[in-house]
Amino acid sequence: MRHSARLLVLVLVPSLVHAQTPARANEQRDATLQNLMENHARHHRGKVALYAKDLRSGKTVAIDPDVPLNTASVIKVAIMLEAMYQVKEGRVSFDDELTLRKEDQVSGSGVLLLFHTPAQINFETAVVLMITQSDNTATNLVLARIGRENVNRRLRDIGFTITTSIRPIGRPKEGDQSPELKRFGIGRTTAREMAGILESIERCDLGDRKLCARMVDMMQHQFWRNCIPHYLEDADTTEVASHIANKTGSLDHVRNDVGIVYTKNGPIVISAFTYENADTSWTPENEAELLIARMAKTIVDGWAPDGLGAVKK
Repeated sequence: MRHSARLLVLVLVPSLVHAQTPARANEQRDATLQNLMENHARHHRGKVALYAKDLRSGKTVAIDPDVPLNTASVIKVAIMLEAMYQVKEGRVSFDDELTLRKEDQVSGSGVLLLFHTPAQINFETAVVLMITQSDNTATNLVLARIGRENVNRRLRDIGFTITTSIRPIGRPKEGDQSPELKRFGIGRTTAREMAGILESIERCDLGDRKLCARMVDMMQHQFWRNCIPHYLEDADTTEVASHIANKTGSLDHVRNDVGIVYTKNGPIVISAFTYENADTSWTPENEAELLIARMAKTIVDGWAPDGLGAVKK
């Protein structure tokens, strides 16, 4: 999904633009890696928010991890999580039939926009398309079935107070119209909260290992590989699952990627957001996407020098 955003030219002293974020009392901040991350961010023509955690050792790095951010399509991770909770609770079934009508089709990423309508797809297929293809039409169908308010209620219940599904995609007059939220588009989060949502998925707080594995599997087959996986991918993901389960979100001035990187030393969660980016190009050389790629490679090299490994089942 794309739309234009206001471009700000940063003229502040770089060291002030990306000020060091103090570690929380219960965090094990990796000072060496922290310095490397700040150096990466300092030279970026835009703003950066980052939170990464080695789930085995508890080590973290962070840059502005609690700043509210535009999620773009990253909000689809939270929508997927609520969908799985409702499947577990029996409120929806993977086999439920959803009707795709012409008026449901919205522009942007995905394939349902190209379908002849009316058409029937099952609920599981819609969730799969929402994550693997970042399908905007599929996302709206899933949201309509599970309820946007239920997504937000679940997020609050499990401890995420900022992350919010604001409105359906391509429907600016629907959803929450409050000034506090409207400026964030379809979703709001922080780098720390989105990392926490991924950690919850990996830890399987949902309590159903099969459904948790299904979420990871979908993110492993996510089509867009230009950010976190860029320098890390070690498999042909058309043939086998990736060792990286991620979800991107992009707008002209926004490039985000959040993911779980499975290494031989254990899983690493990386939650990276960039905004007010000077480079708004849609090429594999986009500056913000390459920045996220370099940061991810530096993090994994620092915490897991033995390389990538198997996904926990």
